[in-house]
Amino acid sequence: MHMKFSEDSENNYFFSQPHQPFFILAFVNAIITMLIFLLSYKGILNIAIPSSHFHAYGLIYLLFTPAFLAFLFTTFPRFASTPVIEKQKYISVFSFYYLGSAIFVLGSIVSPILSAIGMIMVFVGHIMGALILKNIYNTTTMEDKHDIYWIHLAMRFGVFAHFLYIIAQLFYMPIMGLSTEISIYLYLFLLTFSVAQRMVPFFSHSMVGRNDHLMKVVFALLILHIVLEGFYTHSSFIVDILIGLLIGKELLRWKLQFPNPNPLLWILHTALYWVPVAFLLGGLTNLVSLLTGISFLALDIHMLTLGFVFTILIGFGTRVTIGHSGNMMQADKWTTYLFYWTQIVVILRILVSLAASFGWNFMILFDITATAWIIMFIAWAVRFFAVLVNGKKLS
Repeated sequence: MHMKFSEDSENNYFFSQPHQPFFILAFVNAIITMLIFLLSYKGILNIAIPSSHFHAYGLIYLLFTPAFLAFLFTTFPRFASTPVIEKQKYISVFSFYYLGSAIFVLGSIVSPILSAIGMIMVFVGHIMGALILKNIYNTTTMEDKHDIYWIHLAMRFGVFAHFLYIIAQLFYMPIMGLSTEISIYLYLFLLTFSVAQRMVPFFSHSMVGRNDHLMKVVFALLILHIVLEGFYTHSSFIVDILIGLLIGKELLRWKLQFPNPNPLLWILHTALYWVPVAFLLGGLTNLVSLLTGISFLALDIHMLTLGFVFTILIGFGTRVTIGHSGNMMQADKWTTYLFYWTQIVVILRILVSLAASFGWNFMILFDITATAWIIMFIAWAVRFFAVLVNGKKLS
């Protein structure tokens, strides 16, 4: 398989830039894993691992991680002023990721041993990707390493959380909670926010100087959040509210035009504004859960991962796809509707949590939300896969 890849990829447009194969893989995984999760959660399909664990793994390591690699393999060398990543290197990572994803998904339906082999292959791909970024970080001659330091650190936490997940799944289930907390806060959120706080003000022509202390304070609070959650579930509500207020204040300082008339900026700004909303509402719902025992079905995590990480992923992913294919950097009607649709997905998922907290039957809403997610990625694929595969020009 690897040899075939190597031969095909030498003169194949699809492999000519790192973001192309990785975005396609991430988005295909987003559709397949959500479909399997939907069917297993409803009891229609029996899978080899608990459906909530499958759901977490599918989103964190099969969707977000290859999407991050797509973006970072393209932009990280630019951030660090180093040469572009050699094709052979990113194709090796992609080979592990692609085969590992396929084996994990198949194994989850067929056999736990197969799914474990798939996870280990994906993990190897994740380590290889992180090492490429580490090498760039170590070889850059730039004086100011602020942004690339945080991105690199978050990626290392991602690898560590991935390792804990595999240990939990195969040997010792009690550390699954720790794996999830680290992967959400010190990996998905920290990495996305590290990129966003550099790129979004830049794209928006915001002339405000960088706040050098912001990332340190946010990082310290995220660690405190994880420690508190480790001692007692939902006890991190004060820390969450603090993070929400701190980041909310910072966003106001950036003076981003909102709503922005340019959809390519509007979606990035919308994603950023979800951060304080997610932490503030997450903090309040955690307090309610602590006092009353009411379950909000991981509302805090979903507001952060869908409102912020997923929204900005679609925003950046679309931007990179359009910009690196020689197309005009503008969002047409189709793209603009896709951006609005991302927010429908976020709001539907919030409604699922609220319905659950009131004790209502949320399964119909759950079905609608999962379907909206699948439609979102299929619609994106219909619009942009041809651009990624053969550089199609958008009219």
